[in-house]
Amino acid sequence: MRIHLVAIGSHGDILPFLAIGAEFLCRGYDVILAAPAPFADHAARIGLPFHSLGDDCDYRRITADPELWHPRRGAAALFGNMAAATEQTYRWIAANARKGQSIVVASTLAFGARVAQEKLRLPVITIHAMPLLMESRYASPILPGVPLPAWTPSRVRHWVGRGADKYVIGPAALPTINAFRQELGLKPVRRLRYWWNSPSRVLLLFPDWFAASQPDWPQQAMHVGFPIADRFGDTDRLAPRLTRFLKGGDAPLVFTYGSAMRQASGFFRTALAICERLGRRGVLLAPEHGQVPESLPETLIHVPYAPLSVLLPRSAALIHHGGIGTVAQALAAGTPQMIVPVAFDHFDEAARVKRLGAGMSLSRRRFTPARGARRLRRLLASAEVARACGDLRLRLDGLDGVAAACDAIEQMAPRRRDGGRAVRP
Repeated sequence: MRIHLVAIGSHGDILPFLAIGAEFLCRGYDVILAAPAPFADHAARIGLPFHSLGDDCDYRRITADPELWHPRRGAAALFGNMAAATEQTYRWIAANARKGQSIVVASTLAFGARVAQEKLRLPVITIHAMPLLMESRYASPILPGVPLPAWTPSRVRHWVGRGADKYVIGPAALPTINAFRQELGLKPVRRLRYWWNSPSRVLLLFPDWFAASQPDWPQQAMHVGFPIADRFGDTDRLAPRLTRFLKGGDAPLVFTYGSAMRQASGFFRTALAICERLGRRGVLLAPEHGQVPESLPETLIHVPYAPLSVLLPRSAALIHHGGIGTVAQALAAGTPQMIVPVAFDHFDEAARVKRLGAGMSLSRRRFTPARGARRLRRLLASAEVARACGDLRLRLDGLDGVAAACDAIEQMAPRRRDGGRAVRP
């Protein structure tokens, strides 16, 4: 059997698939990953066969779009760009996967995999990385760009979400998807957020205590837990100068606004001012040049990337955008976090972290040096937050969402009539 992994997105979307691919290689499977071109080197480092979806210019063009990071307009920009990759993804699967000999494991935005499931009758598993992707009348997630008060009933948030389907998400994605489906003789998709769930199996890369199952979730949905996959990023170790910096003083504050963010200069200027006000050392994680001030005091250091599972246990707090992968790393490390949401799932993750007692959130507008410093001082002094973070770290200790995901995928594997596993022809 050959496992075709298909992932579309940025680091937070791709790293779990690299981890799953590495685990299947260790288990002796024939596996290949199709993902955006910039992740080819990541796959090569672990010996994972790779197919590029698009090129480096495509990835830079999408991530550089300022509309992508707007709380309201970001959804239209995201889904429009992702729908454009539907045909390319489908063509690759159609040319390489074989019924009875292959299984396709696809991220939420790999719409071409769902088309292949319907047209080619291939076994497809959908992987959702964040609770935002699971709509529910009973526990509707917090939507980006919709300033509803915290006490708003879930059914109202759900109703607003259905409106977003009709007026934002659908118009951005469905014309492209349905035009291609028509070429293949398939009926049009009416609602993307329902259709993107594979009817065979949906794996949720978060534990049930982070987002519990709801009565109206798809019955085929299954929690597997957080995939701690940062070691599959740009490097699996700390840069020597960062190691020296950590040894040179107190535990620092760590600031990051995500791997794909290209409009974070204001965030990092505020980070610098907060560290000065608090008299704290700081680590600024930003892959792009021009995001961080060129001249930094000796108490701050800028590095493009660092594996959070190594860095956070040696840090005082994490201040970040609220991506699910970053949230999971902080929970696993027992590190207090302040979330400054940008778009997409960030607002929902912030609410969940606050509910767990593991941190707090602050809007981008209110993230100023004075207010940010006051909130961080309170966060760092809170015995309740420290206790909650410690409890959550112990709760996640030893759990492996990657292994659990691979176990679930193996259960779906095609089998030969003699009872053995299907093999690659």
